[in-house]
Amino acid sequence: MDPNSLTFIFLNAALINNFVLALFLGLCPFLGVSAKRETAWNMGLATMFVMLVSSVSAYAINWMLTELEIEFLRLICYIAVIASAVQLVEMTVKKFSPALFRALGIFLPLITTNCAILGLALFQTFREYDFLQSLAFSLGAGAGFTLALMLMAGLREKLELARVPSVSRGAAMSLMLAGLLSLAFMGFAGLGGSHA
Repeated sequence: MDPNSLTFIFLNAALINNFVLALFLGLCPFLGVSAKRETAWNMGLATMFVMLVSSVSAYAINWMLTELEIEFLRLICYIAVIASAVQLVEMTVKKFSPALFRALGIFLPLITTNCAILGLALFQTFREYDFLQSLAFSLGAGAGFTLALMLMAGLREKLELARVPSVSRGAAMSLMLAGLLSLAFMGFAGLGGSHA
């Protein structure tokens, strides 16, 4: 498969180089919000939206800064756009779904410091993706992030019904599950060929 095709870029971001399970970015919401599937789904959608807005904005900002030859401002501009997008999501969720706002708790505003979102903007800039490639990359990364959250939430909900030894309850079990999911996703690495 052509590494510059939109399909490959999407699959690469969603599965092969999943931001959470292969690149280990965005672990805070992954471990903190993945106790229930409904909460995980909503957090995944919120993060996907912020990733999409950040990706489009990063593409435009990078183009403008390159034209003006002031690329050194790239990082601070990306951070400002991410913070603004998160604020928009937070206000919207608080207005239309106060229960979801309470369920997501501190993890909703923490999307601002989610390194997966900043990583997305920096990766697409480094790889010199065009606009459509940037869209495919952000949608793939968001889908992969949501998939990781949903898988973890599903496993954690199933484990609530199991008899787990006391030594491995709570955070220990969550970290073991995350490690097993990560190992499973590493199996997709062969699909990417030599491209990261």
